[in-house]
Amino acid sequence: MNNSTQKGPARVVFDKVSKRYGNNITAVDEISLDFPAGTLVTLLGPSGCGKTTTLRMIAGLEMASSGRIYIGDDDVTKLPATARDVSMVFQSYALFPHMTVLQNVSYGLQVSGFTKDAVSAKASDVLKQLGLDVLSARYPNELSGGQQQRVAVARAIVLEPRVLLFDEPLSNLDAKLRRYVRQEIRDLQQALGLTVVYVTHDQEEALAVSDTVVVMNNATIAQKGSPRELHDRPMTQFVADFIGGANVLPCEVADVQGNLATVRLGALSLKTNHCEGSATQRHVAVRPNRVTLSPAGNPNALEAVIQKATYVGEQMEYMVQTPLGELFVTSADTNNPIAAGMSVSVAFVESDIVLLGD
Repeated sequence: MNNSTQKGPARVVFDKVSKRYGNNITAVDEISLDFPAGTLVTLLGPSGCGKTTTLRMIAGLEMASSGRIYIGDDDVTKLPATARDVSMVFQSYALFPHMTVLQNVSYGLQVSGFTKDAVSAKASDVLKQLGLDVLSARYPNELSGGQQQRVAVARAIVLEPRVLLFDEPLSNLDAKLRRYVRQEIRDLQQALGLTVVYVTHDQEEALAVSDTVVVMNNATIAQKGSPRELHDRPMTQFVADFIGGANVLPCEVADVQGNLATVRLGALSLKTNHCEGSATQRHVAVRPNRVTLSPAGNPNALEAVIQKATYVGEQMEYMVQTPLGELFVTSADTNNPIAAGMSVSVAFVESDIVLLGD
């Protein structure tokens, strides 16, 4: 039963939830998730993976075809959006162009039946909290992209929702402003203890703002974990490639002793943490910045050739041809670049390679 008197950040639970369109399209396929109260969880994945549909099912803008959705202790599966006590910040911000900043932020309170004095007090408090009080008389077309974003957030949180939803909130901002605004969102979430569910296709953005990241692919959950877990310990080739663009190389699992596996990468034999799976022919993932390039002739490395060398400001980027295939390698040493066509040795630190599942 829905209890509209409950306030404060709420836990969100998906219990075997699916969303189907007609008989042939499954947008979300029987996913189970638990978003703890007061945390920021990001749904990350490529276009069409099901992340936005999942967000819209929390909001009540899409109804689940099967399974149950809970906000706090309430089963909201069949409730309309207006009865869920959630707010959503849309990609387009959806500000009313004919209203001032103060009027935009006040609108939701007014239609919710708050008194004039309460509307004024609540809206003014939120504007001050977000540093928007000096802009209260301006119209949306008089604001920068970052300011419009903050107004959209203010309009959402003034209603004190139990869950705050963000749908690709930074996609309309340039790169520098994206970094600034994403930190603003994270700081606000932590300061207010909000439950936030955040959708993006940008892996750097997801790693920067989240307590937990849920990687989705083909309507299902590929992996869930902390930003560091997903970056450093991906479980599948898809996650390894999608989070940080890891190099994925074929290997042979030669031996397993407890939590350690001995793997063969061409002529190299290395030990790494074991990962679930029984196949001997597997793959390992290694990040571009965890590959070591040195002069040719190292007996404990793979012989390789630099195919392409690119200076990109803070680092060098190399495409390297090895017996195992092409590697993408980055190096912070921009003062001593290695020219294309040079022979090199490629080595890996054992703790930096990750054995992937079958």
